[in-house]
Amino acid sequence: MFPVRQPWLCKALGCYDCCIRCIGAVPYPSLVATLLCYAGMALFCGCGHEALTQTEVLVETYFARNVQDHEVMDSFIKYFQYVIYGLASFFFLYGILLLAEGFYTTSAVKQTFGEFRSTQCGRCLSLTFVIVTYVLAFIWLGVFAFTAIPVFFLFNMEQTCHNINILAETTPSINQHAWICMDARQYGLLPWNAMPGKACGMTLASICKTSEFYVTYDLFIAAFAGAGITLLALILYLVPTTYNYAVLRFLGRKGVR
Repeated sequence: MFPVRQPWLCKALGCYDCCIRCIGAVPYPSLVATLLCYAGMALFCGCGHEALTQTEVLVETYFARNVQDHEVMDSFIKYFQYVIYGLASFFFLYGILLLAEGFYTTSAVKQTFGEFRSTQCGRCLSLTFVIVTYVLAFIWLGVFAFTAIPVFFLFNMEQTCHNINILAETTPSINQHAWICMDARQYGLLPWNAMPGKACGMTLASICKTSEFYVTYDLFIAAFAGAGITLLALILYLVPTTYNYAVLRFLGRKGVR
């Protein structure tokens, strides 16, 4: 589609006017939302996949001795990593579709393309994208909240280790801080019959000093931030998509097709 009524007018108007018309047809909100969506999904999928792998190593090394204790968690991590692959592919394609729909509705609303007008099929397609994006935003809000659980667990673990180190420096007695524990079973990572299922005292403090802990913590924070960026991108998609659909419907009622 060419942003002038007739192709031969490009020579008469000049390249500058053609560029201005092309720039005016760009759906900037949808473009920004697409970039945010890709950046957020890259963080969520990449860091989330690696964070799950590191979590598996961390739990198997320090919180569970028997294979049966973390068998369910291993299966969940494996299946969720496959889900991450699917999410990356889906949002990549859906971002392209939303950006293309943004170009379509922007051009129809601004009537940039000469004889190009909105049709009943085009308005139905725009409404479909609005509904699907609303549903995705609602679902992703749950994903965003779910991603906060491992961040909350590791944050509490870090604070507990900090308290242990303070007690170790201020009190000479070992029993003073041996009762401070971090139980992975309380967060649903392990079943209640898992042994030991928790780490206490200086053992917990030594875990917090390992590279596995800090790498896992940083990766989950990045995945949590990526989920938040993706949620923001979906909300940004909703604003121009809903507005453009409302304008297209208004033009349809006015007989502009």
